[in-house]
Amino acid sequence: MDRLHLINVFVAVVDANGFAGAARQLGLSPPAVTRAITELESQLGARLLTRTTRVVRVTEAGARYVEDCRRILAELAEADEAIRGLHGTPRGRLTVTAPVLFGALYVTPVVTEFLQRYPEVNTSCWFLDRVVNLTDEGVDVAVRIGELPDSSLQAIRVGAVRRVVCAAPAYLALQGTPQRPEDLAAHTLIVAQGATPAPEWRFRSGGEVQVVKLAPRLQTTTNDAAMAAALGGFGLTRLLSYQVEAHVRSGALQPVLEAYEPAPLPVHLVHREGRHASLKARAFLDLAIERLRARLAAAD
Repeated sequence: MDRLHLINVFVAVVDANGFAGAARQLGLSPPAVTRAITELESQLGARLLTRTTRVVRVTEAGARYVEDCRRILAELAEADEAIRGLHGTPRGRLTVTAPVLFGALYVTPVVTEFLQRYPEVNTSCWFLDRVVNLTDEGVDVAVRIGELPDSSLQAIRVGAVRRVVCAAPAYLALQGTPQRPEDLAAHTLIVAQGATPAPEWRFRSGGEVQVVKLAPRLQTTTNDAAMAAALGGFGLTRLLSYQVEAHVRSGALQPVLEAYEPAPLPVHLVHREGRHASLKARAFLDLAIERLRARLAAAD
């Protein structure tokens, strides 16, 4: 039998946890599935499955082999789609994830333009302030803000965002404007992060990193709450430049300590496509790279 057919049958048996389920899935008879597995094991000279009257279990060798088989089948499907895509139209469902506010402000306009261009694509937007595992959760493209850990994912840098300390003009008029990071000790601070016992902010001073330990009056797990408190004149907070962009532009918030800001955080588009990216993912990436680079450059 054709080796590709044997691999397809083997993966189907593992996924269905049995021969009967795989037969129904593939439209084959149970004896045909059994013959395919027997032939594959004979060609490999290894037992891939352990059969009993009630269950089918994958052997240690089979568990390793099925992962390689899945990769081969996925790459073949990607190659087929890439070839068809040379003269085709993007279609199917695309899943995109980004931080909540960045997604609302920056990604949603890209997604709506993309959907208007390609009416055969539907998009799911997961705007979450947590890191989504693209492979485990089936996400096609993610926006990542910050330095990236080493991984097998593909990443394209589209810009950077700054970490901005800011307050309402009314607060600064009443309490004064800090001139150096150490001046923060005399101010009311609002910190947006988890329940860390000793939060800190990092600054650049004379080419060196300056760490300021904080004693916040208000500590919250959401950026929106920190921004609301700062807008209300309660104190100083630090947020990312895109989060406060509109309020700084309107004059509702005023940046301070800009000369001491740390290095900007990079913004990347991350995707899990291999050498043969799906047509819908390629089309979205092409548009998103162009739009986000222009938008982030204008906001810098």
